Amino acid sequence: MRNLLRILAGLVAIGVIVLPVVAVLNGWIGTERFPFRKLHVEGELSAADAAEVRTTLSPLTRRGFFATDLHKAQAALSALPWVAHAEVRKRWPDEIDVKVDAQRPFAYWGKSQLVSDKGLLFPRQDGMALPKGMPQLDGDPRNVADVLALYAKSRELFAAAGIGVNALTQDRRGSWSMTLSDGTQVIVGRNDAEARIERFAGLMPRLVAQQGRPLQRADLRYTNGFALVWSGAPATPAAKPAPALPASLPTPIATTFRIPLHVPLMAYRIS
Repeated sequence: MRNLLRILAGLVAIGVIVLPVVAVLNGWIGTERFPFRKLHVEGELSAADAAEVRTTLSPLTRRGFFATDLHKAQAALSALPWVAHAEVRKRWPDEIDVKVDAQRPFAYWGKSQLVSDKGLLFPRQDGMALPKGMPQLDGDPRNVADVLALYAKSRELFAAAGIGVNALTQDRRGSWSMTLSDGTQVIVGRNDAEARIERFAGLMPRLVAQQGRPLQRADLRYTNGFALVWSGAPATPAAKPAPALPASLPTPIATTFRIPLHVPLMAYRIS
């Protein structure tokens, strides 16, 4: 009997010690004593992005330092369409640190995707704020880098004539085609695409000037020339030259935000 009482007393003593710890870790008690007060966000992002990080994490961190599930918090941030990768950590006593690898829409890809400024494909979702004038690109997802590289080179070549490149596509057979900002449809073909585009871009302004009417379609799949289809209407004056696109895609500037986590958003401070 005494042994049984000793065992029961021991269990009670363990319970007295363990249960409060379990309760704190699960957020059942003590959340008001261990709240998060600061959110530190690091990455290539704007103030609006940092605010969205705060909005996403706020309901997941209300249970306090010990009860916050970092895996759920990281999954919630990774689900944001503009986030490529996110890491979430706690820092005693009241701070949560977030490192975000953002992906900025650079171009449309196919019918339902976007390609980021880092060459990554991600889904296009309703309600997304997208920059105006993005080009339409498409091709094998494994060849994103090749499509971006040829787009950059093509836009650079046509910019001298004041013409932009609105669309560039590589079909399943590897054949390239593009649409220029003046509406011209260009069939490039599979072989020597860059060399063909460079030759055509250099001659196109002269050809249009000689004809005095817009060019509707150009087929570059010939060794010694082009097959051209012209419009019957007079040509309009050339637009102001489009800016050349750099060979490498632009890289945003890294920024750091420190935001109070559970106070009105207008009070956040950028450091």
